[in-house]
Amino acid sequence: MNRAPYAADPTASRGREFESAVSSTRGPRSEFQRDRDRIIHSMSFRRLRSKTQVFISPEGDHYRTRLTHSLEVAQIGRVIARALGLDEDLTEALCLAHDLGHPPFGHAGEAALSEAMLRHGGFDHNAQSMRTVMRLESPYAGHDGLNLTWELLEGLAKHNGPVNTPSWALAELDQAFPLELGQWPSLEAQVAAVADDIAYDNHDIDDGLRAGFLSLDDLMEYDFLADQWRAVERRLPDAPRERQLRELIRDQIGLMVNDVITHTTQNCKGLKSVQEVRDAGKCLAGFSPPMGLAERGLKTFMYDKLYYHPEQVNAAQKARDVVSRLFAAYSQDAKLMPAEWLEGLPEDEPYRSRKIADFIAGMSDRFAIDRCREIYGEAPMGLINV
Repeated sequence: MNRAPYAADPTASRGREFESAVSSTRGPRSEFQRDRDRIIHSMSFRRLRSKTQVFISPEGDHYRTRLTHSLEVAQIGRVIARALGLDEDLTEALCLAHDLGHPPFGHAGEAALSEAMLRHGGFDHNAQSMRTVMRLESPYAGHDGLNLTWELLEGLAKHNGPVNTPSWALAELDQAFPLELGQWPSLEAQVAAVADDIAYDNHDIDDGLRAGFLSLDDLMEYDFLADQWRAVERRLPDAPRERQLRELIRDQIGLMVNDVITHTTQNCKGLKSVQEVRDAGKCLAGFSPPMGLAERGLKTFMYDKLYYHPEQVNAAQKARDVVSRLFAAYSQDAKLMPAEWLEGLPEDEPYRSRKIADFIAGMSDRFAIDRCREIYGEAPMGLINV
């Protein structure tokens, strides 16, 4: 692969928060490959398999979870990174880590924790991802966290762009290991962000169709989708409907990926270093203006047809109730928490509530429901079979 001059270089990494000797017995890997492997081997990554992506408590094994979503984002991210001459390993690591801070039940759980933490600095899943990899996930004897490279951490902190008003969690971490939050991140981080958009824009359609919350008639209401569907019908007129729909999803992903590669290549002409990417003062990796407009319309369509579907709203409210009740229970009686979390629990606020939020945020959907049932003797109907 030809490395672009503006690609992140693992041999020029700014290092890690904590110094550590690299053992040759652990294989000849680059610094970014080590980041990726530490993420994959973490407990937080494994727990994503039981955390909601779109559907809470789906019946069947064919719906996406946070884990399968992260793997799909990584696949799309690597394709784009390779075409652009970027560091594929850093891109992949960012894609795999971007959702590690999501609490149980996805955005419903995040909303509940945000409300519970209003008086204690708030909660957001992106800062929690940083907190997870830098402080909570601690398999090493000599330091807290996974001790990832500066490039991975700054990309994870601002994969959606500069952070001018960081939350308490991100501000604390930035003070300990400054990440230049006000600057744009590497192209690898920008690619990870757009790969996330491409993955969930299209795979959520796939899951929505499978669940019966979306229909072909719904898709035909949005011109962008209707145009792609007609092209599939012309190309594969005799294929079964289910296979035609899956072709639609693949075609859309390909269309978006190719658009990102073409537009980003144009934006990067003349750039000679990573620093020039940071100094550009704008996002360089992303959709062309026409595709960006279509993609924003697609998001609006999905909120209207899927994310705010009455059954989804009902399930989300039950999920929020689980998280809210857990926070209330642990706040009132911390002894309900496991011994390893009770040990060292601060007495003073806001630190006490923040540690309780850390515990809840790390839960899988099933674990949260089981703890709610254990404490209250019941769990909200409709979530009980997670």
